[in-house]
Amino acid sequence: MGRPGLIGMAARTAVVAGTATAVSGSVQRHQQDKYNQQQQADAYQQQQQQAQIDAAAQQAAQQQAYLAQQQAPPPAAPAPAASVDIVAELQKLAALKEQGILDDAEFAAAKARLLA
Repeated sequence: MGRPGLIGMAARTAVVAGTATAVSGSVQRHQQDKYNQQQQADAYQQQQQQAQIDAAAQQAAQQQAYLAQQQAPPPAAPAPAASVDIVAELQKLAALKEQGILDDAEFAAAKARLLA
């Protein structure tokens, strides 16, 4: 009857070993899950930090552009058009008409352009 005790003890040893293996595997899976969750949390935090850095950089660039615009000298005024001495031009046109170079219609058209 000594042999049934050995079989029982071997069975108990197998059960204990199997339970230890199952518990060990469960602990290992739990640790791996915790590690994966931590990695995801770290990645999310890095993304949030990068988004904040990008937003701050964009805001700084906008502020610099605004300040540069405020500090820029005003655009130069356009150069004044060459002043025309209307009286002198009318006298030239009259002289051309008197010399017969311009007829009445040409004189009237040139005078209208000059006075416009």
